[in-house]
Amino acid sequence: MNDLVRPNIGAEFRRRRLGHFPDAPAYARYRRDYDRAMADLPAPDEVQDVPTGFGTVRVYRFGADGAGAGRPLLLLPGRTASTPMWASNLAGLTASRRAVYTADLLGEPGLSVQSKPFASSADQGVWLAELLTALGLDRTHLLGVSIGGWTAFQLARHAPEKVASLSLLDPANLFGRITWKAVAVSLGSIGPFPESWRLRLLSWISGGADLSGDEPVADLISAGMREFTSFLPPPTYFSDEQVAAVSVPTLAVIAGRSIIHNPDRAADRARRLLAQGVVELWPDASHALNGEFPERVSARVLAFIDQLDADGVPRGRS
Repeated sequence: MNDLVRPNIGAEFRRRRLGHFPDAPAYARYRRDYDRAMADLPAPDEVQDVPTGFGTVRVYRFGADGAGAGRPLLLLPGRTASTPMWASNLAGLTASRRAVYTADLLGEPGLSVQSKPFASSADQGVWLAELLTALGLDRTHLLGVSIGGWTAFQLARHAPEKVASLSLLDPANLFGRITWKAVAVSLGSIGPFPESWRLRLLSWISGGADLSGDEPVADLISAGMREFTSFLPPPTYFSDEQVAAVSVPTLAVIAGRSIIHNPDRAADRARRLLAQGVVELWPDASHALNGEFPERVSARVLAFIDQLDADGVPRGRS
């Protein structure tokens, strides 16, 4: 894969408070794991490096060009993850023939390259709106997992006219406050810990999954923790009034075994506040539910957005 945009490498980017790799060998190690994980995805139909005011965003398009197949769907990954985390989901999501886009988050490990520091977490909605404008996408469905779900919600607050719907898979720090367990995982992503500890933390957040074998996505996330330095403002925990003010149709799937927040309280808050919300608590799912239940996730999300494209009315259990 040839890149037109140079990655941020070296101490100068630390001084500028931009996400970066400390040196060329660190980037080479990360890129090896990234390319290996990408090999498990279908071949993208288009690859773009899209400029925004905060940096250049790596975007992939899978499936149709969207003509006559419903509004496009944009996927946003979790923290320290990137496009390869959707490996198990893309086959199902592209089956409807709508255009499916993925983006590596700015300021996170991946192939997006940050050029301007974030002044606050609100800037996450700004660059994402700029990305959709640059792609020529209007009224787009968004699917986000963990911090990707929070980022999608931030876009809906900043530019609701650009959002057709939100599908949020166990979104972080949105309907429930971050727990000490999630903080421990975050500290593990930045501390000088042995690789075995990082894998243990990833297993913990994934509901005890065995990650000791050949797991390209887990290896990539671990490499992002190890090789990349981020300068990200803490995600805002929105007030009841701020959540209720977002009127975008929203499917919120809360993982019953999540360690990110208290699942029951998060589901209750989502049901109470979302203006057009369909809220489901999946008791058997961990925070890594997109990988645990790929067919179920794809079917549920497509049913939700297909219904909206057909008549604009969100339906389902709540």
